[in-house]
Amino acid sequence: MKKMDNTTNSINWFEIPVTEIGRAKKFYQTIFDVQLTDMDMGEMKMAAFPYEPMSGKATGALAQSPNHKPSTEGTVIYLNANPNLQTVLDKVEGAGGNIASPKMAIGENGHIAFVMDTEGNLVGLHSGE
Repeated sequence: MKKMDNTTNSINWFEIPVTEIGRAKKFYQTIFDVQLTDMDMGEMKMAAFPYEPMSGKATGALAQSPNHKPSTEGTVIYLNANPNLQTVLDKVEGAGGNIASPKMAIGENGHIAFVMDTEGNLVGLHSGE
């Protein structure tokens, strides 16, 4: 693996804290139309987003453990909602979440929005459209 520079990802792994792994997994699978992979690591339960090991592509997982506490404060991650952010946003409320901030243009960098997931996390979404 290369050290961090302008040709590498600044993030290589993220964990979204959850209190109920099954509920959170269903939410994210529903809004993104993907399958998350269960990964248990002792008392930590995880559900990983699609990934390609050792590819250098950033990915992460939902994580349930005594050390993972959902929050609307602190670090915000932006998940990939390509090709169209609105398609993902249209699924959020039906999946049990809420739209905290609607789709907004960020100039040549596309669009973003913020959602509250089923666990109480504020999560950013980003797409080119």
